[in-house]
Amino acid sequence: MQEIESICALGRAVIDAEASTIQALRSRIDHNFANACLKLLACEGRIIIMGMGKSGHIGKKIAATFASTGSPAFFIHPGEAKHGDFGMITPKDAVLMLSNSGETEEILAILPFIKRLGLVLITLTGNPQSTLAKAAIVNIDVSVAKEACPLGLAPTSSTTAALVMGDALAISLLEKRGFTAEDFAKSHPGGALGRKLLLRVDELMHTGSDIPKVNYDALLKTALVEMTQKKLGVTTIVQDDNQLAGIFTDGDIRRAFDNKADIHSTYIHQVMTKKPKVISPGLLAAEALHIMETHRITSLVVINDANHPIGIIHLHDILRAGVM
Repeated sequence: MQEIESICALGRAVIDAEASTIQALRSRIDHNFANACLKLLACEGRIIIMGMGKSGHIGKKIAATFASTGSPAFFIHPGEAKHGDFGMITPKDAVLMLSNSGETEEILAILPFIKRLGLVLITLTGNPQSTLAKAAIVNIDVSVAKEACPLGLAPTSSTTAALVMGDALAISLLEKRGFTAEDFAKSHPGGALGRKLLLRVDELMHTGSDIPKVNYDALLKTALVEMTQKKLGVTTIVQDDNQLAGIFTDGDIRRAFDNKADIHSTYIHQVMTKKPKVISPGLLAAEALHIMETHRITSLVVINDANHPIGIIHLHDILRAGVM
């Protein structure tokens, strides 16, 4: 038990150290940070992220965050840049370099090429007096009082500081660009978030002859046959002009039988649900799911502006599409 508590204490100490590092970054959100954001906003090309070692790993994550939040970006390894990858950079691009020491040899070797192209250079360094920091148009100080590593050797607090500052830049740019949740989803089309924010009712609904439909004056037995054939647990009921009058569901069947309705003499409009929940085709499937969950129903009639049923969307259709 003492061994377990000792290990837990070590873990907590690391978290406490890194939490203090993050808190200290608040004072670094200053004119340098704002200027960096403005320079990146003005960039007509891509944001090129560079870093070596652990800074490189952090740089890759920052590049991914930029790219998914409306700021086109990609990571280039400094070593590969000297052997051809620098050709991917154009004069319209901006460069964001990460180096805790600000004296990383592979990074400094690229500076002449950046200057020659006249690129905007922004840096995140742990040493504002370093060669890299002084070469930048804007340097953001991400220095830390100490690493969370008790030996003071493994990059821990310093990489956390760089990562958090990168997130602060990315989200500030997102806000200034007016980037929306739908924009975000467009860059995540294969994920659950993309499906939730992009998939619309008309892409999932049953249409045409697949819509269960009976006339207002149909008998109950006709409605039961239609429900059985279409297998959606519901049928729409329409007037002669195709206006939606109501729906009839599995629940309505149970209630009708509880009231001893005769399927051969009872008209469907006598036992249907009037004023059913409906939805428009252009709305998100996630909104349809919300309505279903709120009202504890499994189907929605999709109507057009003329109140004509043009589709049925079922809970199973939404779940199969991965909209959760």
